[in-house]
Amino acid sequence: MNFLSNDRKCFVIAEAGVNHNGDLNLAKELILAAHKVGADAVKFQTWVTEDIVTRDSASADYQQNNTAEESQFQLLKDLELPHAAFGELKVYAEEVGIMFLSTPDDSGSAEFLVKLGMPLLKTGSGELTNLPFLAELAAYGLPMIVSTGMSTLEEVRVAVELIQKHNNEPLTLLHCVSNYPADPAECNLKAMDTMARELEVTVGYSDHTMGIAVPIAAVARGARVIEKHLTLDRGMEGPDHLCSADPTEFRAMMEGIRDVEAALGDGVKRPMPSELKTLEVVRKEVVAGRNLPEGHVIEARDFALKRGSGRGLDPGLLETTYGKKLVRDVKADEAITEDLLKDA
Repeated sequence: MNFLSNDRKCFVIAEAGVNHNGDLNLAKELILAAHKVGADAVKFQTWVTEDIVTRDSASADYQQNNTAEESQFQLLKDLELPHAAFGELKVYAEEVGIMFLSTPDDSGSAEFLVKLGMPLLKTGSGELTNLPFLAELAAYGLPMIVSTGMSTLEEVRVAVELIQKHNNEPLTLLHCVSNYPADPAECNLKAMDTMARELEVTVGYSDHTMGIAVPIAAVARGARVIEKHLTLDRGMEGPDHLCSADPTEFRAMMEGIRDVEAALGDGVKRPMPSELKTLEVVRKEVVAGRNLPEGHVIEARDFALKRGSGRGLDPGLLETTYGKKLVRDVKADEAITEDLLKDA
């Protein structure tokens, strides 16, 4: 399965993540919203809290800012959905008509999701250096999307080599800045170019900025996958709502991305069909600078370069007319065409 089979269309993931706040019905609303805004896929996160974090692990600053929960264990436990819920969500997504994805954060969840029928596996930036886990995921033989926030190029290189050792399926790296929200000045979109060139892989961008300008710019720069958090309301309590796009904003991002893709074109420099009529009326052509009689031998002062009928000689051919004779009378401003000229 190649989710990037359309060479020109960027694959856009609506990252529902934990914005369901542990509520299955809210998760379904996010799936429906992702479909309505035009995303290609909706993605959640699947984990067993006891398997991924210690009980004394502190939550990140951005998590505390919108939850006031200092314990990362308790924060994640409150947001955790049981494995059975993801089966129900996947069925609902299929009914709605959108691809369902979820990021596994532990081995048991990865095995569960693969059995559930994930078309690809997506890893968060925190797993980039978790090489045993990456090897385990790669061994499932599915396409992979790997976020690379907080990492150096060499760390990414090690991860890529490990994954490709175990997996021949398509691999996509997402450039990412793991701050919530991320400052556009730190987004460094040119890092996508570096990864694509140095590692010879498909690249994309996982966005945590406020607004939609940066992900749209990433598409213009060559991102083949865009991931952006989606929420129903940025004012809701929860760690990721504040840096997420609401449906109106996400839809505007989708429209911007599709406009950019259309604008990128095929790279062949040529007049577009819509330009041809304009070309005829704005390009200069060779016209008679004054009334000229039949048999007149042409010289430079006889002609002018003006906008006209669109039938006259190109100005670049002006010098080729010198020394030739007119086959008939020509009036001032009349277009000069090849059939009006003969050798003297």
